Amino acid sequence: MSSYKLHSVFAIILGLLFFQNPLLIATCFIGANFPDNDHKLKKDNVYRLIILSLILFILLHFLKLPYYLAILVCLLGLIFYFSSHRGFTHSIFGVVILSLILYYIIIMSSNLLVLIPGFKSLNNYHILFIMIILILLSLFSLNRKLSPLFIVAMILIYISVPISKLTNISLFFSLLLGLFSHIVLDSFSPSGVKLLNPLSNKKFFKTFGSLMILLLLSLSFFKFRGILYIIFNNLIF
Repeated sequence: MSSYKLHSVFAIILGLLFFQNPLLIATCFIGANFPDNDHKLKKDNVYRLIILSLILFILLHFLKLPYYLAILVCLLGLIFYFSSHRGFTHSIFGVVILSLILYYIIIMSSNLLVLIPGFKSLNNYHILFIMIILILLSLFSLNRKLSPLFIVAMILIYISVPISKLTNISLFFSLLLGLFSHIVLDSFSPSGVKLLNPLSNKKFFKTFGSLMILLLLSLSFFKFRGILYIIFNNLIF
């Protein structure tokens, strides 16, 4: 199974273990596929992010709005541009910083969509806004085969699944979980991951990955109790 498929499946499983809200599972899925933008094969995504940031600068200047969103998108692109593959973006520090950047991009983009006339009159507009941003982010993170499937899934979820409003903490955590799942899975590869980059080049391998999977399973069972827990609990009891 190719790398993007493994990361995608692992993220979905973790999402189902941790969350009951399908939108948080989707956010975890997006987060898990972002770190590999540091690969040379994904440089087109990086260039598109930087170009998008320039377009946002112009748009926000025209609307006389703060440039924070454009700065964050540009910063996201630059981090991947300067990071070597499985370097900073595959470290603990990288995961936290990328989670924060993506979180604020989602929040600020949602606030920008509110300004579009008529959007607030739509059903569950706050959920719709986040879905739109996730779809846009999927264009910069997902494989070309996955992007159409993700878009269709988002549409079906919006149409058919009742979704409760997300808290800021849950949104950030789902991104963090997805990004962290990526480096956990990569630790099982022969090259390992430089978990403490840029402070240390020490590599961590499958022992770290195995311990983290046990920790994540324990947290999901005893603390978060997502969809899979509910299904399992109903089947047993």
